[in-house]
Amino acid sequence: MLFHHVKWIRENRFKMCVNLKKRVISDYKPVKFVPCFLQGLVRRFKRKWHKHQVIIQFDPLLRVAGGLHTLSSMLGIKVKRELGIIHAVSAELSTERLEQVVQHKSVVKVWHDYEVKALLNIAAPTVGAPDLWQSPDEAQYTGAGVTVAVIDTGIYPHPDLAGRITFFKDFVGNKTEAYDDNGHGTHVAGCIAGNGDRSAGKFRGPAPGAGLVGLKVMDKYGSGSLSTIIDAVQWCRDNREQHNIKLANLSLGGTAEQSYKEDPLCLAVEELWRSGVVVCVAAGNEGPAEKTISSPAIDPVIITVGASNDFNSIDIYDDAVADFSSRGPTIDGLAKPDLVTPGSNIISLRSPRSKLDKSDSASRYDDNYTVLSGTSMAAPICCGVVALLLEVEPELSPDQVKGRLINSCRFFSQYSAYDQGAGLVNAAAAAQVVPAEPDVPVEPDVPAEPAKLTDD
Repeated sequence: MLFHHVKWIRENRFKMCVNLKKRVISDYKPVKFVPCFLQGLVRRFKRKWHKHQVIIQFDPLLRVAGGLHTLSSMLGIKVKRELGIIHAVSAELSTERLEQVVQHKSVVKVWHDYEVKALLNIAAPTVGAPDLWQSPDEAQYTGAGVTVAVIDTGIYPHPDLAGRITFFKDFVGNKTEAYDDNGHGTHVAGCIAGNGDRSAGKFRGPAPGAGLVGLKVMDKYGSGSLSTIIDAVQWCRDNREQHNIKLANLSLGGTAEQSYKEDPLCLAVEELWRSGVVVCVAAGNEGPAEKTISSPAIDPVIITVGASNDFNSIDIYDDAVADFSSRGPTIDGLAKPDLVTPGSNIISLRSPRSKLDKSDSASRYDDNYTVLSGTSMAAPICCGVVALLLEVEPELSPDQVKGRLINSCRFFSQYSAYDQGAGLVNAAAAAQVVPAEPDVPVEPDVPAEPAKLTDD
């Protein structure tokens, strides 16, 4: 590999994400067992035919007639998705074409369009939801009137959700009827809003009266492209009023390789938050190692949810932070997660004949329910609590909701804030329906301001 071949990469290194730079540089590396006199031919072949899935962000200050479509046409880009929420498009480009695109003055950033993966019997009582189902003022709060967008693998029309899947959009297969060929999204939906119809009320999510909008962004194997997730986030923002979307759950993520300030999914979820939609995101399942918070959970604006283990009891004194729950600080040195909710051995809705159902039949609880663990389960339980809070006080802003949750959490003395954030969610205290009495009155052992990493 000669330096003049990769000069354009060095000159535009700040325009490309780390992952994309690595992938492009590999096109210039010598191929083993190929004679030296053929290396140039192989390199030219790879530059012309090796395709990269990318997201191209244009200068938002550049105003042209036709917007993103015109800008893309000027550069000869065949657009797969328009991602106006971050002033970008997704496309497939050869290394040769990428070199031309990245050097254009209208292009601000190019990211690799990487693969994103999908990361209740005791859970609801542990976070205090029943206190709102039967509150002291005789009101019964169930999340009625609040709609949650579930950005996941889809939702199976389970009897415990009957009549409450108000809209379904398939970004993967373009089907119109609600379905879930993986099973993850159905379990997540039940963690939010299952009403326990098939268990005589035993297995309920915190918000058994909430409505659901299912947005399928991942396939039967639980994976999807970054651009597809951003497209769904954009759809949420643009259709929030029409479908009464008050909050969104993302139990998915990828490895954080860059600052939240430059992460395209973080940029998108921040825009959704600013539009008035509360966003709950799973912290990740890479614990107990430090610095394992995934993207977009690294974003300081949204609510990042870690997982606790309730050991199948309502009493929180034996609770612990789940070993698998990702820990902070983030790649930017910020304190995350924000809080924890139960995420170990959660019984929720089963999607019959889905990929998870067939590959792990041992996890089935019965014909209607299944058991899963992960921060993927913790995030929707938090989402259900938020639905209750928004039913009690519909005018709360996302920032106010986050503040209420954090200020009413119960802190575990044996863990740091990098493990648990503010601690375990307390739904009734957050909604101020009953007096907040911390069960474990211990102060966090990190500063209130986000901690910054040093170079030492």
